[in-house]
Amino acid sequence: MSKRVPKKAYENELERLQVELAQLARWVVSSGARIVILFEGRDAAGKGGTIKRVTQYLNPRIARVVALPAPTERQKTQWYFQRYIEHLPAAGEIVLFDRSWYNRAGVERVMNFCSPDEYHRFLHQVPIFERLLDEDGITMRKYWFSVSRDEQEQRFRDRLEDPMRRWKLSPMDLESMTRWDDYSRAKDQMLIHTDIPESPWYVVPSDDKRSARLNMIHHFLSTVPYEKQEPRVLELPERSAPTGYVRPPMDSQHIVPDHAATLIG
Repeated sequence: MSKRVPKKAYENELERLQVELAQLARWVVSSGARIVILFEGRDAAGKGGTIKRVTQYLNPRIARVVALPAPTERQKTQWYFQRYIEHLPAAGEIVLFDRSWYNRAGVERVMNFCSPDEYHRFLHQVPIFERLLDEDGITMRKYWFSVSRDEQEQRFRDRLEDPMRRWKLSPMDLESMTRWDDYSRAKDQMLIHTDIPESPWYVVPSDDKRSARLNMIHHFLSTVPYEKQEPRVLELPERSAPTGYVRPPMDSQHIVPDHAATLIG
């Protein structure tokens, strides 16, 4: 992608796609569909920003984001997929995993957080696990956000210099810079073993965040056979007539100070 999408064109198309996402969400509710979207990729590849645009205007009771912390000591003794299963959608729900069970094929593999046996068992079980989800009627889409080494480094530098975004940068993120090739090899092996017909991988080039967001959302919408649902028609009722209610004096309550007034000249 040599050219960046102009801001105005990006905003117009994003708005159009978000309207379609709202249509899809209404269809999910009416049809009882269950949808899972996995967002994977290198650190700073643009997963979080895309998730925000997908869910921006969706009802959080319908579309929820799952971003699990490191497993507890108890969870480490469970079947690896166990803690993810409880977050799978019920009828009429969309679940977006901001990183998923594929942690085992990426960071856990590269950083030696799992044993070779656990890693190979995972690669063997993933296709079985995902076929079971498909057989049960769950629609799954798996997206890998691909960012170049130079672009990732620049985004890390931007985060270091921005106090509002510095929380996004962890020691583990910085460590990933020194293990670029190891992560590349791990990603290649993951795609080889887990790109199956029932749940294929879709790679999203993401050096240009605007293009990545538009391309991912457009592709997702194009792969789900949703039908447009007319929104429920609502009308505002007439306001009720006063019944003599009198509000308590303001000085009897703890009112937040009017900071905004200090900004008015």
